[in-house]
Amino acid sequence: MAVDLAAASLDELCDEARRLREAGHGSLVTYSPKVFIPLTKLCRDVCHYCTFAQPPRRGERAFLSEEEMLDVARAGAAAGCHEALFTLGDKPELRYRAARDELAELGCETTLEYLARCARLVLGETGLLPHLNPGVLSAADLIALREVSVSQGLMLETASERLSARGGPHFGSPDKLPARRLETIAAAGEAGVPLTTGILIGIGETRAERVEALHAIRHLGERYGHVQEVIIQNFRAKAGTKMAGAPEPALEELLWTAATARTLLGAEWNIQAPPNLSYADFPRLLDAGINDWGGISPVTVDHVNPEAPWPEVERLRAATEERGLRLAPRLAVYPEYLEEPDRWLDSSVVPHLLRRSDAEGLAREDAWAAGVAGQIPPRIYGVPGLLPNSIVVGKSARVGVGSEPKVTPSVATALAKSREEIAIDEDDVTALLTARGPDAHAVAAAADSLRREVNGDTVTYVVTRNVNYTNVCYFRCGFCAFSKGRLAANLRGRPYLVPSEEIASRAREAWERGAVEICLQGGIHPSFTGDFYEDVCGAVKEAVPEIHVHAFSALEVWQGAATLGVELGDYLSRLRDAGLASLPGTAAEILDDEVRRVICPDKVTTRQWLHVHDTAHRVGLPSTTTIMFGHVDHPRHWARHFLRLREQQQRTGGFTEIVPLPFVHMEAPIYLKGRARQGPTFREAVLLHAAARLALHPWITNVQASWVKLGVNGAQAALRAGANDLGGTLMNESISRAAGAAHGQELVPERMEETIAAVGRTPRQRTTLYGDPPPEQVRRSFGAAPLSEPRNPSVNDAGLGAPPRLVRPGFAVAAR
Repeated sequence: MAVDLAAASLDELCDEARRLREAGHGSLVTYSPKVFIPLTKLCRDVCHYCTFAQPPRRGERAFLSEEEMLDVARAGAAAGCHEALFTLGDKPELRYRAARDELAELGCETTLEYLARCARLVLGETGLLPHLNPGVLSAADLIALREVSVSQGLMLETASERLSARGGPHFGSPDKLPARRLETIAAAGEAGVPLTTGILIGIGETRAERVEALHAIRHLGERYGHVQEVIIQNFRAKAGTKMAGAPEPALEELLWTAATARTLLGAEWNIQAPPNLSYADFPRLLDAGINDWGGISPVTVDHVNPEAPWPEVERLRAATEERGLRLAPRLAVYPEYLEEPDRWLDSSVVPHLLRRSDAEGLAREDAWAAGVAGQIPPRIYGVPGLLPNSIVVGKSARVGVGSEPKVTPSVATALAKSREEIAIDEDDVTALLTARGPDAHAVAAAADSLRREVNGDTVTYVVTRNVNYTNVCYFRCGFCAFSKGRLAANLRGRPYLVPSEEIASRAREAWERGAVEICLQGGIHPSFTGDFYEDVCGAVKEAVPEIHVHAFSALEVWQGAATLGVELGDYLSRLRDAGLASLPGTAAEILDDEVRRVICPDKVTTRQWLHVHDTAHRVGLPSTTTIMFGHVDHPRHWARHFLRLREQQQRTGGFTEIVPLPFVHMEAPIYLKGRARQGPTFREAVLLHAAARLALHPWITNVQASWVKLGVNGAQAALRAGANDLGGTLMNESISRAAGAAHGQELVPERMEETIAAVGRTPRQRTTLYGDPPPEQVRRSFGAAPLSEPRNPSVNDAGLGAPPRLVRPGFAVAAR
């Protein structure tokens, strides 16, 4: 619906603005945790309302020193900030000798040169992301500063030339001429700089002039795509300025302008209004369709408006949630620009952004990382044990009693479908995976309720031994820190190959310690053929006929069949006859080729992975499924992964469980090269388990929490959010530990059962296929003797010959 700005009432305008915001941003409202670094308060302009700009004072420095500036940044980093906002006067060296002299002492000719140096220091030493507001710039200036920042800012303020005439607030301020500022905004677009701009209301402009300014911003934003947000800022009179006695705009004027901005600019634009300048009335700004609160600092004051303190984040969150919206921290550049880094960002700043980014391109909410020893975050969105008193899901479902925070429409729709056993679609699953605040609690509670209905309060685990038979691999998965050799980053340990007799010996030892399963996986040595995998199965079954052989990823199976030149079904039948009993669901990573082209381009494609498992199921081999998430992927990729698994399970019914595996980043090559995030946030990891439960029901009924990746505390949280299984005791595990994980060697049954009992559940040992293990094996598993030291001979001792050719699935084959 279009509104007539001249005829519409404020209520009508705000209604339309909120409708547009929901269409473009859903329920999400953002803010940027920042520190404010006033590099210099000297300025050549003399705006009549400004108290930030000050003339030189005898005995005072004109610029913050590097150490002073770093002290502020370090304090911000310690407080959990992500943005370093550099604000400074415009080219003070053109007006003041004191500025020129001090710049010379600093070894710089211009303020911009010093700004660039300081921004680089902050980025390198604290990781905070610089957002620079240095004023009017040339194209060359913008390009130079782009190398040390993630975004820049220049308020248009007004499109009215008359406000620069004698008697106007911008008289005597050459850099406030609208034409000059519009030139800089356009040049930023040409330079590919994500830019913040906006208007200042209440300084003598008319409503028509505000609309003119918004039209000018829209024209340039649509032309270049670089205007990341538009600020609607209200004038506040300040003592000691020429406009100290000027009337301030009424709140209704601010609401009208914000709502007009949303109506004129459209649903997708990011519109911000600073909450501190509206004091106690700031929640009403949401009624005008804004979707961003701007920068909020727990460390520094607003140096431009020092009389107006920022509201605390919890107060901001409460005000946002009271209106049925969800608050999230963001970075100093919006997610859509991080999605196209080659276009919008200098390559040197991208790794810093990825380190601070969550899966939606917003700011990480916690410092948790998969595989790192330590406690889970104190604020856990999505763990039912920490639910608020009551949550309303749709119109009927309720958890607890008391006040009733509403669940947002998209999440309510998905949960309602799940309750009614209507298959949820990609949008529904994405809504579950991106839930925040009360929504995340509701998703986890719904998953936990469904888990109780399907699995009861029993938590299962399997006594197993992992054997990673070689760490040599000729495939080039960007996330893998395990493989060694000429074609992979040589990260840890020497290349080895475990001979068949050693694998058989480990199987015997595992059986004697109560194991019912041996899990066999490893790198793919260039000399391996399908015969290797068949021989390994035979050796294990000859040594321990009773043990379940759970082995070989889809990539190993595909490669084995290809090297022998046989059909997949025939080869899988040979493996089955040699003793293979089921396949692990590894090598799935993300079942979306957009992601696979980045992280594993020469591995099996989505279609090939599904084909291997489809074929396995049809020859009588069940399998597990996995999802390895938190690197270059996004929630919509996760949703597609689940739906593809669900479709496959509806066809063949051979999947026994889903195992979410959060990316362990520490030693992963793709992370070390600055091309991946540092795994999922804890909220994302918990929600992945909850969404798996809801999206895959009733087709896959077991959801496993990987204590190896999540740690014991994290796995317990997942058990409260839909998971019902803790996987294997392992005895040995090398792949996660090679990536830097602190967990993974062994979780003995005694510890496993303590972990389960601690969350009020009943532990039960299981077989690979969720049956009951032999009582004698259960008895053996408790108090088992320590493992003997495994023998991993050098690969050079194996006497393997050179391969006749290297077979590769994946996109390289498809491109031929």
